[in-house]
Amino acid sequence: MTFVPLVPIGTPLAPAADDHRAALAVLEDRLRARRAEVEGGWGPKYVERVHAKGKLTARERVARLIDAGTTAREVGTFVNHGEVFPGDQRSPAAGVVTALGRVAGRWCMIIANDNTVASGAWWPRTPEKIQRAQQIALRLRLPTIYLVDCSGLFLPEQSKSFPGARGAGHIFKMNSLLSASGVPQLAGVFGDCIAGGGYMPIISDRVYMTEQAYMVIAGAALIKGAKSQKITSLDIGGPEVHVHQSGCADVRVPDDETLLACLRREVERLPSSGADYYRAGLGAMAPQHRAEELGALLPVDHREVYDAHQVLARLVDQSLFWEILPDVGTEMICGVARIGGLYVGLVINRQGLVEDPDRPGSQRPAGILYRGGIAKISAFSRACNDDGIPLIWLHDISGFDIGREAEAQGLLAYGSSLIYTNSTNTVPMFSVLLRKASGAGYYAMAGMPYDPVVQLSTCLSRLSVMEGRTLAIAAYNTKLDDDFQVAVADPAERAKIEAGMREVEARIEADMDPFVAARQMDTDEIVEVGALRGWLADLVEMSYQAIGYRRVKNPRIWSMHDLAELFRGGHR
Repeated sequence: MTFVPLVPIGTPLAPAADDHRAALAVLEDRLRARRAEVEGGWGPKYVERVHAKGKLTARERVARLIDAGTTAREVGTFVNHGEVFPGDQRSPAAGVVTALGRVAGRWCMIIANDNTVASGAWWPRTPEKIQRAQQIALRLRLPTIYLVDCSGLFLPEQSKSFPGARGAGHIFKMNSLLSASGVPQLAGVFGDCIAGGGYMPIISDRVYMTEQAYMVIAGAALIKGAKSQKITSLDIGGPEVHVHQSGCADVRVPDDETLLACLRREVERLPSSGADYYRAGLGAMAPQHRAEELGALLPVDHREVYDAHQVLARLVDQSLFWEILPDVGTEMICGVARIGGLYVGLVINRQGLVEDPDRPGSQRPAGILYRGGIAKISAFSRACNDDGIPLIWLHDISGFDIGREAEAQGLLAYGSSLIYTNSTNTVPMFSVLLRKASGAGYYAMAGMPYDPVVQLSTCLSRLSVMEGRTLAIAAYNTKLDDDFQVAVADPAERAKIEAGMREVEARIEADMDPFVAARQMDTDEIVEVGALRGWLADLVEMSYQAIGYRRVKNPRIWSMHDLAELFRGGHR
């Protein structure tokens, strides 16, 4: 059937919501301050040094490359944040800017070496960050643009970025896979491009060089040492060599501004986006309930509950939503809506208490996966994949139900079925850690180990196997009574146990900070809650941009309708 019964959801906010907004503001002020710190690179002195050479900084290049009035969606901003390397050196954003940006109306992945941080050197995790950006581009078939200005590997830490399966060399394999998949790659070489950095642009379809740029296997210093030759790096591998002799580059241009204009013209030649076609004449429409209200809706204390439908109402177009199987597995909410005018599947954890189907008249906590909820989201995930609908997972989950009854019901098998489904889906999936993402629930909701195209966190995100207090109790279980109180008479021993439990709890709580996850690349980006709708609208549009690489069915032939009919006896 062609009928898609989107219905209004959500209500105006309660007065108490302002308390949530104030608590969140403190956390998001910290986010903005740290983002500004990262974006400053190594500071004004190094920006001036770049400008003195007549060059632009990496972020200035990105800003000039994307369409006027648009915003680059940077991912991996906080990789290496807080890490200190030999010589008391830091590497803001791991020395490379990776951002999703709209260029000539097409979404592109942009990878730009930060020339204000050790001349664009590759630090530990820089290769992994570049590869993550390439992986996102490959999954969404986004044209990929390299803005190269790279002095090579940060050698004091070479053992952490050179030899492994995701070492620097794997960047070039990703270059090859993108090329083999028909994803357009463009490279602009603005300055240093040494050793491994020299390979990154070569596989690109078009390579531009400024008059200051050079690409070399080894630079002038190494040549002098190895061959006693005094020669500049420009003489070795400048545009005169690579454009006119080797053929490793295509075009030489005078400066940064000209090169960026050339790259924009190259993107203009590519086929335009398919997103408007899939909107079928409907444009993006703002939610009936403003997206900015999300910050007032979500309590900072993860133990406080809220209405998950209210969250959805502030993310989807006109606050219209078709909930699938609402009477089954009620701890989970899943359904279809439009975001930015394009259909998308949404899965979110309900909070508070829900009816227990095995004990009529009784209730049990939501935010936990039971048999019905697991089966429901498995079927929904398969249907979205079959229908070609991008899928967004919104996490606020404590894990799976546990105990003898859970084992007898076979939750391990139900969970495995869900894992198989999410692992073999080919439709783009995105995950958002709204608040807590705990234990196997994080896996079940297509967390990072299950390859979402992009995973976002908020300042409220808590990513862990187990809460700090719970782990402290587990670690000292033999010293506690049935009420989890220390059961030791000796005062000194008791004080030692209490201190140990506090240390365990504090350490685990600190590890659950979203900045720790972002530093380790366990999440792609931390975003402000009020900005979520804009992020999701852009990601969904990217999913529909390229045509022909995955099946996108029209709503007349969705298997989703069969699912609703079988379980509810029809939806009209």
